[in-house]
Amino acid sequence: MTDYFNGRASTEEHAPLLQDPEDDRHPRSSQNTNGTFTDRVNSVAQEPLTPLTKILLVIALFLLLLSSVFIGLFAGAQHRLNRGGGGGDPGKEPIYTTTTRTRMSTTTGYSTTTQTQTQTQTQITTKTTIATTTQVVTIPAPGPTTPPFEKPCLEPHCVVLAASILSSLDVTQDPCENFYDFANGGWLNAHPLPADKASFGKFEALAQQNKQTIQKLLESSSTPSSSMYDYDAEILKKLRDHYASCLNEGYLNEVGDKPLVHVAKVIKQLYREEDTDITLSVLKNEQADWDLDMKFDGLTAAVAYLHSRGIPGLFGFDIEGDVGTDPNHMVLWFNQPELGLPSKEYFEEKEIREIYQDTLTQLLESVLDVLEDDKDDDDDGEDDDDDAKADLTVNDEPQTWPPWPWPPWGGDDDPDDGGKEPPSKQPRSIRAKKLAKQVVALEQKIAQASLDLDILYQDPIATYNPVELSNLTQTLPQIEFQAYFSTFTPRAFPDRVILTYPSYAKSLSEILDDTPKKAVEAYLVSRALLQLSPYLGMETKQWQAHRRLVETLSGIKKGAVGDRAEWCVSRVEETLGFASGRFFVNETFAGESKEKGTKLIRDIITAFKTSLKDIDWMDEKSAKAAAEKADAIRVKVGYPLSPDTTNPRSIAFYYRTVNIDKSKFFDNMLSAASSNQFKKWLLVGKQRDLESWEMFPSTVNAYFNPPSNEIVFPAGILQPPFFQANWPGYLAFGAFGQVASHELTHAFDSAGRLYNQQGKLEEWWTKKTSEGFKVKQTCIVDQYSEYTIDDGKGGKIHVNGNLTSGESIGDSGLIQAYRAWKEQYHVSQENGGEYLLPGLTYTREQLFFISFARIWARAMKTAAAVQRIQD
Repeated sequence: MTDYFNGRASTEEHAPLLQDPEDDRHPRSSQNTNGTFTDRVNSVAQEPLTPLTKILLVIALFLLLLSSVFIGLFAGAQHRLNRGGGGGDPGKEPIYTTTTRTRMSTTTGYSTTTQTQTQTQTQITTKTTIATTTQVVTIPAPGPTTPPFEKPCLEPHCVVLAASILSSLDVTQDPCENFYDFANGGWLNAHPLPADKASFGKFEALAQQNKQTIQKLLESSSTPSSSMYDYDAEILKKLRDHYASCLNEGYLNEVGDKPLVHVAKVIKQLYREEDTDITLSVLKNEQADWDLDMKFDGLTAAVAYLHSRGIPGLFGFDIEGDVGTDPNHMVLWFNQPELGLPSKEYFEEKEIREIYQDTLTQLLESVLDVLEDDKDDDDDGEDDDDDAKADLTVNDEPQTWPPWPWPPWGGDDDPDDGGKEPPSKQPRSIRAKKLAKQVVALEQKIAQASLDLDILYQDPIATYNPVELSNLTQTLPQIEFQAYFSTFTPRAFPDRVILTYPSYAKSLSEILDDTPKKAVEAYLVSRALLQLSPYLGMETKQWQAHRRLVETLSGIKKGAVGDRAEWCVSRVEETLGFASGRFFVNETFAGESKEKGTKLIRDIITAFKTSLKDIDWMDEKSAKAAAEKADAIRVKVGYPLSPDTTNPRSIAFYYRTVNIDKSKFFDNMLSAASSNQFKKWLLVGKQRDLESWEMFPSTVNAYFNPPSNEIVFPAGILQPPFFQANWPGYLAFGAFGQVASHELTHAFDSAGRLYNQQGKLEEWWTKKTSEGFKVKQTCIVDQYSEYTIDDGKGGKIHVNGNLTSGESIGDSGLIQAYRAWKEQYHVSQENGGEYLLPGLTYTREQLFFISFARIWARAMKTAAAVQRIQD
């Protein structure tokens, strides 16, 4: 048709109105006038199609198509009726579809012949063919839609992983009503709480597994070779000798309590200022830089001796950055001491106090011969009654030290002797009991003078109180601090100190003034007895007395003692953790673990920054500053570089001052503790070592340190059920991702938000944002304060929402882990990182939360739960 329109001039005249009869250009005109019907039809067909004719032709074709469709539908219905489809059970009827196919073809031909100046002839031929085919197809009834089938991973590690998840579940529980039991019921049923443990969950199970890895190393005879001096062999010998000394229970029982009695004797002689060979040998041999010309009063010398061996008492010092001026400049922080009971609240319970006093009675009775002598002195104290608020009897008379005979009882009202029998004639247990009462009364006063833990841990502004050293020495004159410092041989002598609670130093001074010296001495000795008794043989009275206290406070079954090898591995980690960590890392943290773990953390930081713009209580300025702090956070994964885990020489040098003897477990523990204190005090006045860690590589935990603005994740927690390099993303982000986001959120929790990106203590949020945060924080505190646990006595104990606010806010970081997983999901899926596991009918989103819940499975004794609430 295109050729037709193009071949025709727009002015061409096909049927002239007037015609010359003699004009021979139309020789057939007479025939056309009187031709047959066929001729006339052909003549009409040869006429050009006018627009109206075209429209009518299209309408005719459309009607023809529509008729064909209806004919097909009618034929299909008739076919169905013929097969009996009009009756029966509608639910069982097959479904038929009728497919009608219509084919139409139109062929138009044009033929034009032109004879110059004489004749033009045009022929048009049109042929239309329409074919209709009807087909009836039977399809099944429609069912529920499902996602496209994805083939799960069937490799061995996938099958094992899927099995571990399935075994953890208790599918009889409704996850919408009790998600914890749904996700963990299977594991808890398969892992009842061991009789020798107060708490056991996924954290403890992994820690146990890590210990077994180290234990294999310690019990193996193989030794890595080295081209140079074999530092690995040196490290392994120290590790194995220490482990062997702990396992040698027969020898420990044979030695008995002699090492502990010796420590008690040293404390007594130092406290009484007895110039003996043992005093000089202890100070001179163990502290080479001790200034023997410096004047030491007895209290200072005894306290310094305890602290130099990591034994708490009266007060304590930490070495940390000066967060008010330069967070990386390491300075002294003066703190309240650890207590003999888990927290100050325990001293308010008469039953617990009595159990504690019984323990101290047995411990002090074991060293009573050391503390007593034949010297005479007047009574300087009297017995206290059992009231929780009992005060010590104050001796207002001038005192001469030492006050012997020991103990110089007076006004004794013990019912066993009616107060008439001379002290020296009283049974040992009575004398020790009276001494223990005075120690408990003294420690109770210390507890009452201590700062509440919710302020100590959650209010860094209240606990930052820098003063000149002279301020501390004047407030607490009973301690000669310059002499005390010389015990630790710091390279930079401190002239400034930060007090976490200024009132405590003043209160301690008053307590010391009001307390008989014999009670102070007994208190110092009891600190050593409590700390060191576990390092004796299990047949000693001191070990047994300490164990009974632990059983009572934690709820452990009486007499249930765990595997000695596991306990000894823990002591090896405690004292030589960076050394054992080197071999642990080599065994368990190879391949892509460090790289993938770090990427996951970085993804969470990115998601966190993205979410800042959506926080309704945070303005733009504060959000920008928060993003900058998140970028500035140092991420440490796997193991430290100071000491360098990858370098055996670095590890060997770090532990050079730890003396290990294969037959002297007690002395080994003291040597390691002294070495730790020595290294700690070397930091005073120096810049922070940015590569150092506060945890060992095998530790199942993580932390955020505000002054250094760093989050740290040891290799010990980068193991199943928390993480594995080849896990699908939804599991890794659900488990370890929650741990990572928890630590990241600590940087912005109730305490962390008060440190800027350099770790300096300041209000770097706007006032509006800070006020908005406090509203949210109050909501969280109030929520958690409503939670309770059974106290084991028929009552309830409320969670201290203020104390736990930092952890509670940190736990909300789970949403950041979820966002981070979603943001990287498509890329991860394209790379095969979101594969499905066999036998699991849950969505990836559901498995994300199951993975999160699984890591928190834990069985716990009631007493242990109470201790966690109050500590």
